[in-house]
This record gives sequence, C-alpha cells and structure tokens, in this order.
Amino acid sequence: NENNPERKVKDAGKLLKSYDFIIVGAGSAGSVIANRLTENPNWKVLLIEAGGDETEISDVPALAAYLQLGRMDWKYKTEPQPGRACLGHTDQKCNWPRGKVLGGSSVLNYMLYVRGNRRDYDDWEAQGNPGWGYNEALTYFKKSEDNRNPYLAATPYHSTGGYLTVQEAPWRTPLATAFVEAGVEMGYENRDGNGEFQTGFMIPQGTIRRGSRCSTSKAFLRPVRNRPNLHIALNSQVLKILIDNKSKAAFGVRLKRENSVYTVLAKKEVILCAGALNSPQLLMLSGIGPADHLAEMGIPLHSNLPVGQNMQDHYGTGALTFTLDQPVSFVQSRVENMPSVLKYAVFGTGPLTVLGGVEGLAWIPTKYSNRSLDFPDIEFHFVGGSPASDGGRQVRKAHGLSDSLWQMYQPLAYQDTWSLLIMLLRPKSRGSIRLRSSNPYDKPVIHAGYFTHPDDIKVLVEGIKFGRSLGDTTAFSRLGSKFWSDVPMPGCEETGLWTDEYWACMARQYTSTVYHHAGTAKMGPPTDSQSVVNHQLKVYGVPRLRVIDASIMPTIVSGNTNAPTIMIGEKGADMVKADWSGVLDNRLRRKRSSDHVDRWPGKLIQSL
Repeated sequence: NENNPERKVKDAGKLLKSYDFIIVGAGSAGSVIANRLTENPNWKVLLIEAGGDETEISDVPALAAYLQLGRMDWKYKTEPQPGRACLGHTDQKCNWPRGKVLGGSSVLNYMLYVRGNRRDYDDWEAQGNPGWGYNEALTYFKKSEDNRNPYLAATPYHSTGGYLTVQEAPWRTPLATAFVEAGVEMGYENRDGNGEFQTGFMIPQGTIRRGSRCSTSKAFLRPVRNRPNLHIALNSQVLKILIDNKSKAAFGVRLKRENSVYTVLAKKEVILCAGALNSPQLLMLSGIGPADHLAEMGIPLHSNLPVGQNMQDHYGTGALTFTLDQPVSFVQSRVENMPSVLKYAVFGTGPLTVLGGVEGLAWIPTKYSNRSLDFPDIEFHFVGGSPASDGGRQVRKAHGLSDSLWQMYQPLAYQDTWSLLIMLLRPKSRGSIRLRSSNPYDKPVIHAGYFTHPDDIKVLVEGIKFGRSLGDTTAFSRLGSKFWSDVPMPGCEETGLWTDEYWACMARQYTSTVYHHAGTAKMGPPTDSQSVVNHQLKVYGVPRLRVIDASIMPTIVSGNTNAPTIMIGEKGADMVKADWSGVLDNRLRRKRSSDHVDRWPGKLIQSL
C-alpha cells in the first residue's frame, strides 16, 4: 500500500543541480530536519546519506550488538591510550561504532530514550546560548514524542502524537524488577528519569514501536517519503563542503555516488548533520578548523576555528558481573530460538524486544556530587546477561575484548549472569578528532582522552563500589546472585583485590564507551575561544553553513544522547525556518540571501 507510513523510502534517481537546502547525514538530527524543512512545499531539500537503508535484523531490539562492525557501521577505533584506558581491548583500541545508514546511529543504538538533566540545558543557556534552557528544550522533546505508556503520557513531561514512538519494552525478565527493587532497597525511588527528577531507578523507555526499533528514519522519513520536494540520496558520501573564496559562504557540496563525483549547489544553506565524528572531519576537509592542523594537512584555510576539540564521551566500565542460580537471564539459546522468533514476529513481544539487553537504568550521586541538587554523576545500564551470555560470539567482538581479558569471562560462557555498565555522566576529560590526511576516505584520528582528568577515575570507582553493593541486596539474593570473583581482572594482578586501586585498574582494562560522542563543534558565544557555532548553530565566519547534531553540545548532557540529538534537530529546524520564512519571490530572495551573508556571525576572539 503506497499510503502506508512505514514503507521504505526511495533513493532519488537523478539529482537536481541545485536545492534550497542540502542536509549532510540522514541520522538522528538530519532525518528530523529533512522532515521539518519539507513541510514548506516551496523549499527543495536534498538529504545525503553515505549508507543504505536499515534491515530486518536492525529492527530487532535485542540484536543491537550484532549490528556493530557490519555494513551499517563506520567501524571507527580510538588511538591507543597506553597506561590509561582500553588496555584489555584488542590492540588497546576501543571500538567506536557510528551509523552509516539511513537513520544514522539511531539504527545501531540500544534505543534508550533518555533526555538528561534539566540543569544540563540551563547550564548551556548560562554559558551564553539563549533559548537553550530546559523549558525550551522540553517543548522540543515533547514535539517529537508519541509516548505509548499512558501513565507517562499523562504527565506534563511527555506527550503523544509526535512522529517518534517511545515506550517501555513489552517484555522483561524477573531481573528487571529485581534491579528496581534493589534500588528502592538502597534508598532510591522508582521514577521516570525523564520526568520531574532524574535521580532514581527505572524500567527504561525506548524508541520502539510494536516491539521493533523505531529509528529516526522510520519515524521521520518514511511518513513523508512521497513529498515531491524531498530528495534522498543513499550510498552517497560527501567529500567536501564548497566555500566561496571571496564571501566565505558555503554554496554546495561535492559528493561521490555510484563511482562518480557530483557537485550540487545550495541556494540557501548547507546543514551539516553527520554526527560528532564525521561533522568535524568534513568541516576540516573543507578548510574550517584549527589553522595549524589544516596547514599540516595541506588544506587551504577558510575559517580558523577549534573544530574537533572539546570532544566528550560517556564512558566507564562494563566489567562488573554477577552469577545467578536461576534460569532468568539472557542466555543465547534461551533468547534466539523458534518460540522467541514467533513471539516477536506475530505478537511484537518476547525476549527479542528487549532494548539491546538493557532492562534497567539508574542515576545516582556519588560523594563527589551535591546530593541536594538532583544532579547525579553516575548512570547504570543494567543488563540481564554479560559478554559471555552468547559464548563470546558477538558481544565480545563488539566490545573488542582481547584474548587475555576474555579469560575472565570464558568460564561464564552460556551461564546465567547479569552485569552493570557503569557510566560517568559528566566526564571532565576531553578528547579530540583530527584528520589522518586530506583524503576524505581516510578515517579520522580519534583521541578519546579517557581518564586524562584525574577526577574521572575517582567518580567511576565510587560508582563501581555502589554497583558491587547492589548485588548484595535482598532483591538480587533471592535469585542467587553472586559477584563473579573466581577469575580476577587480567592485568590487575599487582593490585590488592577489591581495593579502590583494583576497581580503577579494572576500569582501565575494560573501558566501555556508551557511544555518546559529543561537543566537537561547540556551541557558544563569539567571545568563547572554544566555540565553533553560535546559539543559532551557525558556523562562525562561514555564512550559510550550520552544524545541527551532537557536535554542538557545549557540555555533554547527563544521559544517553539520542533523544537530545533529536531535540537539537527539532529546534535547529525551527531556527532555519524562522530565518528563511517569508522569502518567496525571486527579487526578495536575492536581496535577503545577501543579507544572510552580511549578517552572519563572526568570532570576537580567536581560537587558542
């Protein structure tokens, strides 16, 4: 049925020579912006995506880890961080998956719908970004949302009727309930972390619909795929943003599609939504970035900006594992079998609908945070299994665990276990993205910067100790839960067992990214030496070029980044619309277009 809002999008046949707007990257923000800008039938929009469409496998929530290192993943790895982090991973490099597919990383992620803390957004505004406070952000979160859990939808913090379906997984193991009960036992409330308060334990909300993944492509692009003013170019990689030498304005892109290179022009704006790793890479390839680095790469400079700096990521460790004496966890044979497949296919329920295996979320304050503020500094992802639940077939590969680290998990293969991914909510460490060369097909150089600030490891150790004590609660004891200590962490033989030094060593050996890269094109006032875009997401000194994705976060939000990136897309689209609405006839358009160049913001302080 042609009117079915969930039919797949069509790849544009022949591209036009020019469009009003060109959006680079059909990910979590780009899909939203393409939908919103084409609401104006007079604007022609080209959405460019380097990957293809999602698959039936990516629709299955429980199989999220199986998508990594496949064709929908850019397959990035960090540079080694000797003595600091990722020490027990293959070649001492951490895997950084990124979505190379329509819907971007919302197709690879674990679908967790988390907004962060209200203070995150109020802090953005206080840093000199008017309009980015919590109340305004909440309006845009609610604009997208179609929450299918009535007890949540009825609160002032949620809404129904948006494009993005949000709900709890329809199925859960007894472990999910035990996790929330354990939190209550330790003095925390069971509450909606996206509501009035964040601190507490909850059954997660996810971007799923009828038991299947609801990516931003499924939510925002499929329902509008027949709009005549929207062209979507799949399997098309942008090589460069074209910038006028005289006016310094962006006027189009160069892209590779089916072994040919094309130039497509933008009459109004080029909008970069390639994510926190690819957006800075493309800016630098186009001559926008740190002057010394671009000179080193032999790239002519258009605008000297600290692109690729200020990189932040939520990271921590997934090493804390517990055994169980009851058959209640995600053991592969129990999940991947015919009854499970039928339950999923026919009824949209069963174990395959669990959000990448994550059945619980919690936010807690350590002794390093002010408990009176509701501003927790640790997040727990509770998993009803461990890297050994599939015997080492896939989760081990996705996390890039080396042979020596695997020795800790080998005895647990196919056993009943549970584990915690313990994550720093507001790391103080910063990393960077640099170019490897001026070749657009070379992967960027990723300096994760993990544990470069001494406070991060201290906060994480407190989180690990809390997680360890969670396993001793009555709620978990009922299921025969025991901390897995038979094989201590390889590489930590020199430290005293179960001391702060041991937990720190464990985190440095098994270092987990939670895939929340952000901050590499920082939003900030023109007086901020680290800013790349202003509060309207306009790139300083480069008229008609915006960045609208997780790159613009001045400081990373205190929670998973997919929902905030969708919110940034919603707000960014409204700002673009406000700038260009009312420009209809050609005479006016010419006049206004030059105004856009003249009034574009510039930096008042040079990058350091």
